[in-house]
Amino acid sequence: MVIPAENIVAAFQGSQITVFAISKTPSEAQVFLEALEQGLGGIVLKVEDSTADYFDRRNEYNNILSLTKATITQVHISGMGDRVCVDLCSLMRPGEGLLVGSFARGLFLVHSECLESNYIASRPFRVNARGPVHAYVAIPGGRTCYLSELNTGKEVIVVNQNGNQRTAIVGHVKIETRPLILVEAKEAENGTLYSALLQNAETVALICPSQGSEFPKKAIPVTSLKVGDEILLKIQGGARHTGIEIQEFIVEK
Repeated sequence: MVIPAENIVAAFQGSQITVFAISKTPSEAQVFLEALEQGLGGIVLKVEDSTADYFDRRNEYNNILSLTKATITQVHISGMGDRVCVDLCSLMRPGEGLLVGSFARGLFLVHSECLESNYIASRPFRVNARGPVHAYVAIPGGRTCYLSELNTGKEVIVVNQNGNQRTAIVGHVKIETRPLILVEAKEAENGTLYSALLQNAETVALICPSQGSEFPKKAIPVTSLKVGDEILLKIQGGARHTGIEIQEFIVEK
């Protein structure tokens, strides 16, 4: 039904007519709602169970993620470790990246490799998650998984510095031994410390808060990070069971 859906979208694009399609499954509805990026006007879903995960995720992406400004308190070269590099089936734009962290309670917004560099060609499909295998990464549904659990076809959440989010499909993951750097940051309101281990490389960068200027800084490479720099975090509950946030007593350090 992919090409028929695209034909319908093309035929009625720009008109005042709203076209609905009848669908029997969430996956079929997804085809209609994403055809030619625009999709049809709506879906009549003929299923017994109306609580479809796909529609829950579509509603989720209309919400702006709350990102918190934090100040760098320590940058420390840590040694070697197995880091994860993630290539997506989508192109990233400046200011976008993945939420990654050593602890689920505080995820750092790590920039994509879309910016020009003197060292390597721009790869806008690549997200410099570059965290070690134990690190958490944000995925749809308010969940997390380990970076080492990502594989071809899995979905992740791409977030920009304003909190806008969208889904991207993982196309390729590679794990290689690389030098690591420990980054710690303090959240201003309650002084809580958060940390992340990342690859120590010029192409790995953390996203900055939006400054509102004409040419705002998008990200700071970890090789240039210094105490006092400001970056963005996603702060949330730390207790997790198979990536799902739960309420329990937990101490992580």
